[in-house]
Amino acid sequence: MALNYDEIVGKFDKYIFNTYTRQPIAIKKACGAVVTDVNGKEYIDCVAGIAVNNVGHCHPAVVEAIKRQSEQLIHVYNLYYTEQQALLAEGLVNLTEMDRIFFCNSGAEAVEGALKLARKATGKKVFIATEHAFHGRTRGALSVTHKEKYRKPFEPLAPAVFVPYNDAGAIREAITNDTAGVILEPVQGEAGVIIPDDGYLGEIREICDETGTLMILDEVQTGFGRTGKWFAREHSGIKPDIMTLAKAMGGGFPMGAKLAREDVAANFGRGDHASTFGGNALSCAVALSNIEVIKKEKLVAKASDLGAYLMEELKALDKDYVKEVRGKGLMVGMELSIKCEDIVAKARECGVLLNCTSDSVLRFVPPLMISKEQLDTVVGVINEI
Repeated sequence: MALNYDEIVGKFDKYIFNTYTRQPIAIKKACGAVVTDVNGKEYIDCVAGIAVNNVGHCHPAVVEAIKRQSEQLIHVYNLYYTEQQALLAEGLVNLTEMDRIFFCNSGAEAVEGALKLARKATGKKVFIATEHAFHGRTRGALSVTHKEKYRKPFEPLAPAVFVPYNDAGAIREAITNDTAGVILEPVQGEAGVIIPDDGYLGEIREICDETGTLMILDEVQTGFGRTGKWFAREHSGIKPDIMTLAKAMGGGFPMGAKLAREDVAANFGRGDHASTFGGNALSCAVALSNIEVIKKEKLVAKASDLGAYLMEELKALDKDYVKEVRGKGLMVGMELSIKCEDIVAKARECGVLLNCTSDSVLRFVPPLMISKEQLDTVVGVINEI
């Protein structure tokens, strides 16, 4: 017998760690850019699992891949070879233009592996990260995540130095003989969709080359078409030494990876790193299907077009509480002069799911297959509120 909303919440309150601020709805099912709660109410989803469901919820091709692969092989450990992991590795190396890949299960795990690899490759200990950066909440990833409320209770953490984002000169000044690498997001997501200057990543690439410092690019949130390119690094025409992926990689299925240049990857030998579930046959088959959907439905170009359209529509609202609308592709931030918690609540009542980040920024990361008509509805709801 299906549980009602109150019964679901009761079990959450009784059994689950209280680590999330949950909105007062229980989602039952989803399709495309629409989710439905246990009471049958539908919502246009502009959160997409925080930039996870790029191909939309329950895309038929992804669902079919899960069904088909789960009937053949779900998991064997990495003591053995599987066809699915081989094909996905080849596909992602070609897509990213990197050389080697290591599969894991999440963005935080990918960042952990990237930091560990950088330390092994350089023999150095300190990382440079940026103010307002978010790279995850596990211990290593937390070391390069800036927000004090996340870090303070768990200190001491691994050594890291924080410099202002979009300031390449600050990175140059911070590099020392003990700097293992520079880690940054090509677009800061949790900070409120902060877009750097066009030459920023290129300048950091030059600084890292000059100083022999590894450049680590966290594309966990920006990857797989989100910013109107397959990966946000393409906007700058640069290649990092190490790159992290997750979120939209599996079309909603848990999946992550780190990639590296050949000479950097060579520093990990047998036994240096592992992941029990990383690269299992099911997740790899789903990720392959997900990538094929992005290609077939031209979702990268669609994200670019719809993102530009959404920003124009939001700017046209011309409200005095709107400070700035910014973004790349369908990763859009609307900064307000007021806190946006109440707006998120009112939008939910009107059938639109939004995300408030950095207190006063509405972050729009809907499925890339969302329609113009659905975006119009979203903008209309915000206008009314």
